[in-house]
Order: sequence, then structure tokens, then C-alpha cells
Amino acid sequence: MSSDVLHRVENGVSWITLNRPEAMNAVTRDQQERIIALLADASADPSVRAVVITATGKGFCAGADLRGTPVAGERVAGDVARTIRLGAQRLISAVLDCEKPVIAAVNGTAAGIGAHLAFACDLVLAAEPASFIEVFVRRGLVPDGGGAYLLPRLVGPQRAKELMFFGDSLPASDAELLGLVNRVVPADDLAKTAREWADRLAAGPTRAIALTKQLVNASLDADRTTAFAAEAAAQEINMTTRDANEGVASFVEHRTPEYRGR
Repeated sequence: MSSDVLHRVENGVSWITLNRPEAMNAVTRDQQERIIALLADASADPSVRAVVITATGKGFCAGADLRGTPVAGERVAGDVARTIRLGAQRLISAVLDCEKPVIAAVNGTAAGIGAHLAFACDLVLAAEPASFIEVFVRRGLVPDGGGAYLLPRLVGPQRAKELMFFGDSLPASDAELLGLVNRVVPADDLAKTAREWADRLAAGPTRAIALTKQLVNASLDADRTTAFAAEAAAQEINMTTRDANEGVASFVEHRTPEYRGR
């Protein structure tokens, strides 16, 4: 396996680590494919109950690796859209659709698709030196990788436009105030905090969390009738799980529940 993406599973947590610190972890197509595959594996593996995405070095992800991309010349209509659809958009969709909760542990600069990779995660932890940059406007580009979908849902359309129109660097502390980040921690505490959060998720009722993620992600695109129907259906499905029965039984019996992820 390529060392550009490190992977390990510990205590039910799948750790996915971008490992191109010399390039500030600018993500290549091969890395994208590897992350997509690992997220699919996490969904299918009952022993994996949470995922953490992080990186080595000073950067979380400086965006897409554009080396080798032609800057001029004739393009065939549809090529760019196809590249984005099969690349950046598949990566972001893989995070959103992963059946396990995904934590971003942002150690440094997250720019472009790197910022969107973090924002697509269910929970975002950021080290104090981290920053987020909607870098596309600096390159004369339209945001891709789901940015114009994610940001308005996270911070509202006016804030999203401000971030995307100007492309200014947003410090982690400001990102937390905007609601883009759950928690900012000292750099030395990032891995520890990510592990603590992931371990808590891994000890929880995995299917209930998966269904909750699905409901929340779909809620902003649904009317009330559709959302309420989806909620009732999710609860119906969840009540067939061992963990749901354990949760109710432990409450009645005044004891701590022991969830097994099924």
C-alpha cells in the first residue's frame, strides 16, 4: 500500500492519515481513491465503529495536487466536469455517505478541497495553528468538491459567499465561532482529543449513530413531512438492533449500557 495514505485500525477506530508533508498534503488522485476505498471498507466492516481523518506535518491538506495539470490548450467539453465528478465530489460524498461517524482532526492548513474534506466530516477538531482557506478564487476558479453545497448549510449563504469571494485565511478560532469547527485545542492535544472522541463514538450504538447521521445530512434538503417520515422509518429500523434493546434494558435496570455496534 502507498505510504501517501497511512491506515490503521485501533479499538474499533479507523485512522486515515494523509502523509505527504513535503507537499502540505496536497491530495493526489491516487490518495483520493485510497481514502474513498477506506471509507467504504469502514462502512462495511462491523468491527470499525468510528473513523478519524488527519494528516502528518504542518498541513492538513493544501487542496488538490495540480502538478502536471495543463494550464492551457484545447479541452473537450465535459472533461472538466467528469474529472470533478469522479474525483473531488466522490471524495466528499464518500465522507458524507460513510455509515460510521467521521472525525476530522485538522492539524494545519486546510485549503480548497482540503477544507471541504474537513467540513464534510461529522465532527471537526482543529489544532490552534490550523486555518481554513477557500482558495479557489485566488486561482480564478469556481469552488468544487461540494463547497457551495456544504458551506451555506454550515454557516449560511452570506458567510459562505464572504469566505468564497475573498479567499481569506480563516483561523481555527474564527472557524469555531462560525460553527465550522466543533473544538479548537492546542496542537499537542489534537491526537489525544481525537482519540478520546473516537473512542467514545466507537463505544456507542453504531447503527443508531449511523441512522442519526443519515437523518441530519438529509434534513436540510427535505420538507417537514419527508423528514418526519424518514425519522419514523429510522427509528423503526433501529429498534430491530441489539443495541437499541440494550439501551432500553439498561435504563430500566439502572445500569450502564454495553453497546456492541449491532
